[in-house]
Amino acid sequence: MFEKLTVIAPGLLGASIGMAARNRTLAQSISVWARRAEAREALRSAEWCDSAPESIDEACAGSSFIVLCAPVERINELVTKIAPTLDSNPIVTDVGSVKSKLSRHCHAALESRGRFVGSHPMAGSEKTGMENADANLFEGNTCFVTPFEDTDSEAVDAVSAFWRNLGATVIMESPERHDAIVANVSHLPHLLASSLASYLSTCLPTAGKFCGNGLKDTTRIASGDPQMWRDIIVQNRPEIIRSLDAFQDELQSLRAAISNEDDFAVLEKLAGGKAFRDQLGS
Repeated sequence: MFEKLTVIAPGLLGASIGMAARNRTLAQSISVWARRAEAREALRSAEWCDSAPESIDEACAGSSFIVLCAPVERINELVTKIAPTLDSNPIVTDVGSVKSKLSRHCHAALESRGRFVGSHPMAGSEKTGMENADANLFEGNTCFVTPFEDTDSEAVDAVSAFWRNLGATVIMESPERHDAIVANVSHLPHLLASSLASYLSTCLPTAGKFCGNGLKDTTRIASGDPQMWRDIIVQNRPEIIRSLDAFQDELQSLRAAISNEDDFAVLEKLAGGKAFRDQLGS
């Protein structure tokens, strides 16, 4: 159990972390810092939150474990802000969906002030905000933990244990390998869903009158916050371009099979897609 857990930026993930940590008794005290005054006011009446100070320095003071839950483009800024005031050599982690550049910045900024270990829980929703938080959000989901080779081993163990205690399955990868993986399994699917929705909005604006659950299921994640996803793309541009190029080759192969009336090749691709999807589970 941590003596003090600090959550910075309590959106969907941050508030869910706080709720889950309280339910599982992972900290004696939970302090939360939110930028907006109305959010701090709401936190002060939340059963899972012990304090919601106006000052981020106060929220972090004496903390054992700090979780940065801001959008990925703001995490570097926040680490730079809190680093000079940290007084307890805390373990610091984050929930950012891109890790390479972010981890290097945070590791350097916190040197001798805190021990940074990157994290990325593969949990969330197209719905955002503290009001949609769920104490069971991480249950059964994967969480990447992305240390460097020289990262403090005690901190790595503590971060891994924290996510396991929240119900997640921890996978350890380097920051670079993480970014290559999520470009394919997270960032590419979102871009494909968004592109399909954008295409239909132009070629068939009334598609909603005709579609069934298939189109709704396929494009559901396109409802995610566009600003957030633009920032993710900026942070992971090279790996996303690689995944788009590879998928474009696959799509071109399918087009060629259809155009050439190679129905056997079409069937093979459809069967391969079904087999892969079926092993993912519901």
